[in-house]
Amino acid sequence: MNRTEDRQLVAKLQARDETAVHELAERYGSRIYQLALRQMKNREDAEEVTQDVLMKVYRKIDAFRGDSALSSWIYRITFNTAMSRLRTSKLARVAQQHERNRDSEDENLRAVRQPADWSNMPDEELLRAQLRRAVVAAIQDLPEIYRVPVVLRDIEGLSTEEASTRLHVKDQTLKSRLHRGRLMLRARLQAFTSGLALHRQTPAFS
Repeated sequence: MNRTEDRQLVAKLQARDETAVHELAERYGSRIYQLALRQMKNREDAEEVTQDVLMKVYRKIDAFRGDSALSSWIYRITFNTAMSRLRTSKLARVAQQHERNRDSEDENLRAVRQPADWSNMPDEELLRAQLRRAVVAAIQDLPEIYRVPVVLRDIEGLSTEEASTRLHVKDQTLKSRLHRGRLMLRARLQAFTSGLALHRQTPAFS
């Protein structure tokens, strides 16, 4: 394809000639699609990128100064459009996964909760119920980076490998965050665990 044909096409596009968009698609549509397909890895997204690029070329044709070949300019638009769509898709997947993780956390934390009516509970059972509520509150107060590993490993019962895969981190990173989270929980629950031990050691008064 020679520069003369490209210049003629550019002139038609700038003049908003209705036949120019069809000509643009005829000349460059397949090449745009092939580049988009290499980036997007699936036909549906590649087709959408192709349509986006054709419309961008038509709308932004006045920005084309002819310093480079028209094909190079269209290539850059195609690449940038594909990259933008990939970033958007990745962010959407991350957000969806985050929401699923949070929903799973909330569900498991609710499962730990106990009924609020303690009026008929023996002292030991009452203290244990309070401890469970304290555990839930302490877990919720943990920074997310430590809370999620604790929930996945200690509440959901996932293995280290499963939890690290879920969070997209290395096993050692998962273990380090889990250890830190457990230490923080232990410190926050120290008063309750001490209370349980004291309760067991104190004889009942007649």
